[in-house]
Amino acid sequence: MKFNSFFPVIWTRNFEETVGFYIHILKFSLANANSETQWAFLEKDGVRIMITKPNEHEKFDKIAFSGSFYFNVNDVNDLWQDLKTITKICYKIETFEWGMREFAIYDNNGYILQFGQPVTEISKEK
Repeated sequence: MKFNSFFPVIWTRNFEETVGFYIHILKFSLANANSETQWAFLEKDGVRIMITKPNEHEKFDKIAFSGSFYFNVNDVNDLWQDLKTITKICYKIETFEWGMREFAIYDNNGYILQFGQPVTEISKEK
């Protein structure tokens, strides 16, 4: 058996605001959406996420995800410059002992979004 793909489903009570955050702030594209059911499928550079209102079969009082969403990017320093003044920061950009340069922000719902790049991939010219 082979797994073909993996992408998160982000629950929100603020559907339009959340879609707007991922499209306007993180520059995802809207691949498909149904405003009646409040469901959207977004893509960027092969990364896919779904945004939806909470499933009626689940209790959803507040965010209950106990982790973060981690994005590997090809220019973490430039992305930091783009996002640091327009988003709520979880932690500022830094280089970690395990060889990653990373930072984290919160989306409009409070989900933690981390962005990282291996230091071996970062150009020495910058």
